[in-house]
Amino acid sequence: MKELDNELPFTHVHRDRYFEDYIAGEQHILGSAEVEEDAMVEYAKAYDPQDIHIDQEKAEAGVFGGVIASGWYTGALMMKLYAKHYLSNVSSLSSPGLTDLKWLAPVRGGDSLTTRVNILETRRSESKPDRGIVRTLIEVLNQDDTVVMTIDAVNLIACRSPEPRQ
Repeated sequence: MKELDNELPFTHVHRDRYFEDYIAGEQHILGSAEVEEDAMVEYAKAYDPQDIHIDQEKAEAGVFGGVIASGWYTGALMMKLYAKHYLSNVSSLSSPGLTDLKWLAPVRGGDSLTTRVNILETRRSESKPDRGIVRTLIEVLNQDDTVVMTIDAVNLIACRSPEPRQ
């Protein structure tokens, strides 16, 4: 995976982010990654060996007209950018889960995928006030600005201060 554009203000890899830094309503671009066809196919051979992901001849005869990336591969490319440029090693505690994972359009070798996050909701935990809950809509877009994948994610993030923000 070749990363592009990853020196963006909110998302700088060395930035210490805490719950207070995630503001509902904000949107951030986390960067982009080139889809390398050989890596895409090798991933599918190891983890999702369906013909549409690994066999050019069979894939060309199918509904997509050629080999497409496994959705899990698309998710892995997104996750690297999400972990590196959205979460922070000083405050990311865990995730209780994801909902509404959708693969909306095929991804192919040579595509450039951009990960965009929309902070939907933030709230301090009532039972553990040293952390907050951040709900984020993650969108992956290709070079034509077509949304190819979406996820509704929830993360537990440590607070900078034990006192609620005013």
